[in-house]
Amino acid sequence: MTIARNNSVATPCQLGAVNRASTAIIGRRPLQIARAFARAVRQRVGWDTLGVVFSISLVAAACVALVHLLRDVDIGKVGTALSATPMSSVIVAGMLVAVSYFTLTFYDFFALRTIGRTHIPYRVAAFTGLLSYTIGHNVGATVFTGGLVRFRIYKAWGLDLIDIARIAFITGLTFWLGNGVALGVGIAYAPEAAGAINQLPHWLNRGLALGTLAAIAGYLLWLMPQPRVIGRNGWKVTLPSAPLTLLQIGIGIADLGFAALAMYVLISAYAPVDLLAAMMAYVLAALLGFASHAPGGLGVIDAAILLALPQVEKEQLLAALLIFRCLYFLAPFCLAVIAFGARELWLSAASR
Repeated sequence: MTIARNNSVATPCQLGAVNRASTAIIGRRPLQIARAFARAVRQRVGWDTLGVVFSISLVAAACVALVHLLRDVDIGKVGTALSATPMSSVIVAGMLVAVSYFTLTFYDFFALRTIGRTHIPYRVAAFTGLLSYTIGHNVGATVFTGGLVRFRIYKAWGLDLIDIARIAFITGLTFWLGNGVALGVGIAYAPEAAGAINQLPHWLNRGLALGTLAAIAGYLLWLMPQPRVIGRNGWKVTLPSAPLTLLQIGIGIADLGFAALAMYVLISAYAPVDLLAAMMAYVLAALLGFASHAPGGLGVIDAAILLALPQVEKEQLLAALLIFRCLYFLAPFCLAVIAFGARELWLSAASR
């Protein structure tokens, strides 16, 4: 066999070089090739770009699902369902939303204690946490917008951008750990709640749920022997100990749990629905909405709940979603903007 190159015949030395190169490539282990590919992706694309692509894809998929789900909705029936909503259900749901927001005050307080900024009192942490979450989640790109709100308030207490990044990391960890445990337990018990959304078989959803719980358990075991520090290049954070991580998980579960109960109360006002199914639908929808970075998870949360609860009439579900959005998103957002604006005006007047 010969290899033609520049209209000439390859020499035995050239053939040997080609064979050695081929053997070296073929002989590489799959793990080495995967690492090289991952490095090339990071260098050429970057994780930020991949995150943006994922968010856009998630929002686009939600829009397509909504168009399909709402094509035969009777707007008149939605209005009828809204007018028929018992005021008692709205009041109870509003109280549960208020308790959910109260649990949010511990996100920043816990994070501040974790990073060692113990001089900031609870009232400041609670106020900042509520404003950063409410404004950030409703505007979108929560890490950036919520971080701006935090920096504006915490800089008066001596915190810098590195501290704000640490707080964002710890509060995000609180949300994801709480969400992971809530979803892991719920889906392991009733995998059909997730199957209606992701269209995966029940056995696979249950396996993923058990895998998530196992990963969190492994994380807790990893934290036990000694304090764990992560980060590099000047950005480091000491992770909460295993007992404190359990408290962290409890905060996340409480936040999601009370909000999910509020959604259940509104839906059950129209039709009987399983408590666990309704709560799992909301928790999974909240996770997707958070991951999409869409303002208030608009479209993503709605599509997920409509898909997860096909046993409830679409018009009734839409009515419940509209009321929930007013209680959980719109009203707190208006109050947060007013409070933040009043604070800025007061600081401006005091500095003159």
